Amino acid sequence: MSTLTTSPAPTGEAATAAAGGEKKGRLYSLDALRGFDMFWIMGGGSIFHAIANAAPSPFWEAIDVQLEHPAWNGFHFYDLIFPLFLFMAGVSTPYSVGRELEKGKSRTQLLGRVIKRGLILVLLGIIYNNGLQLHPISEIRFGSVLGRIGLAYMFANIIYLYTKERAQMIWFVGILLTYWLLLKFTAAPGFAPGNLTMEGNFASYIDRLLMPGKLYLGIHDPEGLASTFPAISTALLGILTGNLLRNSNMQPVRKVGVMALTGVVFVVLAQLWNLDFPINKNLWTSSFVLQVGGISLLLLALFYYVIDIAGYKKWAFFFQVIGMNSILIYISGHFIDFNYTNNAFFKWLGQLVGDPFGAVAMSITFLLVKWAFLYFMYKKKVFLKV
Repeated sequence: MSTLTTSPAPTGEAATAAAGGEKKGRLYSLDALRGFDMFWIMGGGSIFHAIANAAPSPFWEAIDVQLEHPAWNGFHFYDLIFPLFLFMAGVSTPYSVGRELEKGKSRTQLLGRVIKRGLILVLLGIIYNNGLQLHPISEIRFGSVLGRIGLAYMFANIIYLYTKERAQMIWFVGILLTYWLLLKFTAAPGFAPGNLTMEGNFASYIDRLLMPGKLYLGIHDPEGLASTFPAISTALLGILTGNLLRNSNMQPVRKVGVMALTGVVFVVLAQLWNLDFPINKNLWTSSFVLQVGGISLLLLALFYYVIDIAGYKKWAFFFQVIGMNSILIYISGHFIDFNYTNNAFFKWLGQLVGDPFGAVAMSITFLLVKWAFLYFMYKKKVFLKV
């Protein structure tokens, strides 16, 4: 099961870029980017929704739209949050599993750990969806964000354990092409091959056929079984990026250039592929993998350059505190009533500000309450590890 562990909090110096590469340790930029990612779902998005409601304007309405998922095809900023987290889980693999291999641990030992971690995340996802209550199987939703992270992480790490980097690249491309061909030439019964509607696409049909319990949208689950297959490529892209960052023979600035150039190429390819295979988070289409993979590479290149190469770290501490306990803050809302604490301490502020900006003030304080909780855990050196 997941555990709360007490350990020294990693410092930025442990991951500062040195001549020829990074010192051994976790990347400060990776923790900061993970915290930036989680910021939007732990309360950051709610602040901008509240502003858009309090002060309607074309600008704030455009921001508001970007913080919601499109109904089906298309891409909004909010679609990036989930795959960016999965990408970063892959980036961590060469720093964790790879280092254990270098220390002499066998692949069999590490395989057991990888499988255990993946299945624990699946279990946590089921608990997150359904709570610690007994339900008939027909009422349980088995698909989940944590479950997809667990399964995609697990299979990508198995590929990492038993293949070289070249083969990992082949797996990455092969999965994307296979998924494209599968959805291009198949469909649910009664629909023409290549149908990509919610009811007619083959991936959703497979989920309706094979997944137990209930699907999130009745006929489709955005974290379904079939669409987890291309998510493995998202994790593999992270692993390939982690391999690049750990390459001691390449200068850090050149690593930034490779990530940035690859990110731009991926985004362009995504737009081209979108003409035939629409960018769609619900189906985790191959064009979606390239779109979010490209943006993830660009963001990591930026954070890595600013934090680990240029050495500007202090501004990122706010995000690092979040990133160090990302899974904890994701699941804690089901067990801790942060809204109660926020009202207890700051309801007077919302009343003082008044309508319509009182809701904005309360959204900000809600986020700060959560951050204060994470900061307390950080200072106590308590981190949730799976």
